[in-house]
Amino acid sequence: MDTLIEVSGLSKTFTLHQQHGVVLNVLSGLNFSVRGGECLVLHGQSGAGKSTLLRTLYGNYLAAGGSIRVRHRDAWVELVGAEPRQVLEVRRQTLGYVSQFLRVIPRVSTLDVVMGPALARGWCRADAEARAMRLLSRLNIPEALWQLAPGTFSGGEQQRVNIARGFMVEWPLLLLDEPTASLDEANRQVVLELIGEAKAAGAALIGIFHDRAAREAVADRYLDMSPQTQLDKEFVYAG
Repeated sequence: MDTLIEVSGLSKTFTLHQQHGVVLNVLSGLNFSVRGGECLVLHGQSGAGKSTLLRTLYGNYLAAGGSIRVRHRDAWVELVGAEPRQVLEVRRQTLGYVSQFLRVIPRVSTLDVVMGPALARGWCRADAEARAMRLLSRLNIPEALWQLAPGTFSGGEQQRVNIARGFMVEWPLLLLDEPTASLDEANRQVVLELIGEAKAAGAALIGIFHDRAAREAVADRYLDMSPQTQLDKEFVYAG
């Protein structure tokens, strides 16, 4: 399948203003691309910059240098230095992100939280609601909770609501930050199924999986995030 994201020379620094302006080079010269239908798993110990990379790809962090090119509406879009409205348009149609934490507006129902990405694309409410209900059922969120705001749910329930929202629509490119963390075996298997369905539909996925079994189940390739290999990095292939 076609390449859907190309990253070259990507770097990210943090300046510690309360530590006399010390500059941390978290990402340095990263180069990789991902095609539709494959999952690239970020590999490296804690602190290697895996979550920072996902947040930089999504635009939550500004890159210090390099290029992030995404295939959006049959054209290449450069996200480094892009206008905020252009980044938001890419997020609406092309680039999905399942973070570790659910951030929602208070008092908005779980059903509405999950439906959000579909409604933003112009789905009719009936179709969006039907899809959201199927996802919540698959992820074992009791129907009695669907009309309640998820802010009061347990951590595991919030995580599953977050996953349902992340898979509400088909994304050409999907970022996954530990989507199976803290889930029981049954719900972990559901998430792996959703990932498999996204790959079969042609999505390109980039993910962090600390659970070895989950990592091995979804990975087509690994990107080594170890500090000593961040320059001129090459892929390590799974299996």
